[in-house]
This record gives sequence, structure tokens and C-alpha cells, in this order.
Amino acid sequence: MDFSLILRRLKTSSSYYISVGIFIILVIGIVSSLYYSALKIDYVWRWYRIPQYFVYQDQVEIRAEIEGEVESILLEDNKATIRVKSDGEAESYTVPDIDIRVDEGDLISPGDILATYKKWRIGILMQGLWLTLKVSIIAIVFGILIGLFAGIARISSNPAFKWSAITYIEFIRGSPLLVQIFIWYFVLGTLINNILVRQGIGQIPALWFGVAALACFAGAYVAEMVRAGIQSIHFGQIEAAKSLGMTYVQSMRYIILPQALRRILPPLAGQFISLIKDSSLLGLIAIRELTKATREVITTSLQPFELWFVCAILYLILTFSLSMFVQYLERRTEVT
Repeated sequence: MDFSLILRRLKTSSSYYISVGIFIILVIGIVSSLYYSALKIDYVWRWYRIPQYFVYQDQVEIRAEIEGEVESILLEDNKATIRVKSDGEAESYTVPDIDIRVDEGDLISPGDILATYKKWRIGILMQGLWLTLKVSIIAIVFGILIGLFAGIARISSNPAFKWSAITYIEFIRGSPLLVQIFIWYFVLGTLINNILVRQGIGQIPALWFGVAALACFAGAYVAEMVRAGIQSIHFGQIEAAKSLGMTYVQSMRYIILPQALRRILPPLAGQFISLIKDSSLLGLIAIRELTKATREVITTSLQPFELWFVCAILYLILTFSLSMFVQYLERRTEVT
């Protein structure tokens, strides 16, 4: 083997390991600085209290609803049926036979505890995480649909479609998302719900106005990506599709859009990652997503450091998972 080739390989491998070493030193330095700073501040870290905000055991109390006497307690298959009888009425309560607080013949008043048992419940952070995931997925789906149609309309020769798409895109991209959320919730939401109430229909929850704001916001950016992706395809392919007898819709569906979407996957991933993080603004209209849930827990527990770190890690898990999924799609759609 050529000696110069061996020397170049050694230099390449040594530079690689030196770079890895520098990275590890930087990470250790940052972590050490954070740890040293944490030791110097007057704060008691209580990480052991964090798991209860994801899942916890709740003490469930079964209370009597009428006044009377415990007529009987029947035990069967790890459950107890407590029958309370009063003048003219009787009620039965089926509970686990773990902690029964009454005996047969006891006098019962409304609100008295008959039995208690423990039940696992989802904590507030897990509820906020699930709501953030739910809102983001729905907004992403509708954002893709809105952006797809707006992007095609943006390059249409029809003035009505083209000018409508331009107006929508420029208005949405030119105003802050927070302002758009307030418009959807306080202005459009109030008008729509007032109309529905007058028609005898129930009101739309605030959640769906938040989803609409996120979807419209994402759709404007997706529309520009779709436009750029379509225009990046050589015009000769459209001419070739026409020569084969394809209509405009068929050429877009079978030839142009599949290639365009493959090219815009990376910027789409970045937009959707931003959308997940932007969903934290929905807490301002009383939607308990992850950030609002974290603020509520901090208010009651007085643990800002631990909880904000946990909140950041949860957002990182969501965005990193989406990034890995998009990379998987890129590999699957890659043309070899």
C-alpha cells in the first residue's frame, strides 16, 4: 500500500478523534458550569417530586348521597356492594373492598365517606404533553392541505385564485402568530359562537380556534414551499405530460407534485418543528398545553428550575421524533 495514502488516512482519523475530544470537553465544560452555578444559588432541587406530575395515585372517596342506614355490605370478587336505605328510598354503591369505612347498621348522612381506594391518574404534565401533540398533529394535517391548495393557486393563471392566495400568504406571513391567535379567539370566535348560540347550537371550544390559527399560520409558509417546489421542476416535464394527453390536474398529481414534495421535505420538517414550539402560545387563550401546564405546576409547587428543564426536554422529544420521522421519509422517497 502506498505510504502517502496510509499517512493521509492517519491524519484524517487523528483529526476526527481530536474533533470528538473537543466536543466532549465542551459538553463536560457546559455541564460542569451549570452544576457549579446550581450549587452557588440558594435553591433546593427536588427532582423526586417530578414523577407525580406525569402519573400519580389518587385517593378516591365514595360518599353517600342520601341519609339513612347501612342495610347490608355484600363482598364478592374483590368488590363490595354497600346498600344504604332510608325512608322511601335506597341506594347501592359498588366499590373495591380495600378500605370500607362503614359497617352494617351505621347511620349515614349525605357526604359521609363509605369507602376509599387508590386509582392511577394521568398527571398535569402528561395531559399538557398529549394536548400539545394532539393540537400539533391536527394543525400540521390541515396546514399541509391549506398550503397545498394555496401553493397551487399561487402559481395559477386565474387572477381570482392567484390574488386570493397572494393576499392570504402575505397577510399571514406579515403578522405575528400571537396576534392571529387573538383574532381567531376574541374576534372570529366570539362572532361564530354568538351566531351558533342564536341558532340553538352549542359553542365551539377555544381549542379549535387555536388549531385553526396554527393551521392557517403553517399553511401560508407551506404554500410558499409548495410554490417553490413546483417551480423547481423543469417546465419541459409539464410539456411532456401535455403531449401525452394529460390534463393540468393529472400532470400535477402524477408528475409534478410527487417530485416537488420530495424536494420540500426538509423545509417542511423545519416548519412543523416550529409549529410544535409555537403551540405554546395557545396557553394565552386558556388552552392547557404543555407550557401552560408547566406554569400551573410551578405556581403550586414553586419548582421553576426543575419543571422548565423538564418542559424543554419534552419539547425536544417531540421535535426530535418528528425530525427522525421526516428523515425516514426522505430515505424512503429518495431516488437512486
